[in-house]
Amino acid sequence: MSGSLPATFVKGFHDEEQVRRMEYRDLGKTGLRVSTLALGGATLSNLFFDDFDREEGIRTVHEAIKSGINYIDTAPFYGKSEELLGQALKDVPREAYYIATKVARYEMDPKKMFNYTAEKARESVKRSLKLLGLDRVDVLQVHDVDAAPSLDMVLNETIPVLEEYVKAGKARFIGITAYDVDILKECAERAKGRVHVVLNYARYTLLDNTLLRYMKDFEELGVGIICAAAHSLGLLSNGGPKAWHPGSKELQDVGKRGAQFCRENGVELGKLAMYYTMQLEGAATFLIGIPNRELLRINLAAVRDGLTPKEQEVLKYLLENVFTKSYSWGSTLSTVNMFN
Repeated sequence: MSGSLPATFVKGFHDEEQVRRMEYRDLGKTGLRVSTLALGGATLSNLFFDDFDREEGIRTVHEAIKSGINYIDTAPFYGKSEELLGQALKDVPREAYYIATKVARYEMDPKKMFNYTAEKARESVKRSLKLLGLDRVDVLQVHDVDAAPSLDMVLNETIPVLEEYVKAGKARFIGITAYDVDILKECAERAKGRVHVVLNYARYTLLDNTLLRYMKDFEELGVGIICAAAHSLGLLSNGGPKAWHPGSKELQDVGKRGAQFCRENGVELGKLAMYYTMQLEGAATFLIGIPNRELLRINLAAVRDGLTPKEQEVLKYLLENVFTKSYSWGSTLSTVNMFN
């Protein structure tokens, strides 16, 4: 519900009017009330954009938090994202935000990309805290459990390390992430009571509604649900996907048709995509990459003001004529070679 101030509000730092216009929801049973729009760290690096502007990224983080976004997600895999956030957050009161990072996905080299061992997880959290310049994070997540050799390893080797950090006061809650919703659900069920947050990406968008079928299961488990990547890794935007996008040619062609129609009508597909995804009931927050202030403002407008009559008309046309079926690009493992 918008209008009230969250626990993360800091008088004199935040733009109070903007914060009151943001909606906040409970993140499962964690006790955290998070903004419905969350800041994803993947685009706060050169991972997706060769021309990423570091200083603009820092200014974007500052404006996002001052505008009421209070949940930030990052990972070691996201290039220098943790390092940039560490620099940006030096100028932000610690009580003004919640932050999550991850373990288990690390390098671009496919042979070294995933590592779910306890030793690597322990080393990774220590490094993340150092790069972020923090004594603790709010959520520690196992990155892409659907790429693990087995869920037994995630449950018996990786998660116990995160539990050690929670016990030591270096983290508050534990999460798991995945593209494959079946595996995410199975892992959450087997880790019931140990996992507090699930993050699923690109499975409730204009192109794919798979997550919808699992929402009741996650709600019954009492976990906070983070719905990420409304733009389907850039496919649902007027600029279109990068060459490395893991989707099939058919999927990409559909996205490009939607983008072309939006351009012809003077509408940004990314705004429509964000608005559509945020209609999903039951999710606590919607996490997207926001590399600059221009995109931040577009997405804030979608959250706070909804769509103009023209945008509503274009979205209706797209749903009836372009985005008429649900697509999948396979699995997390489909993304292994996309940066190489």
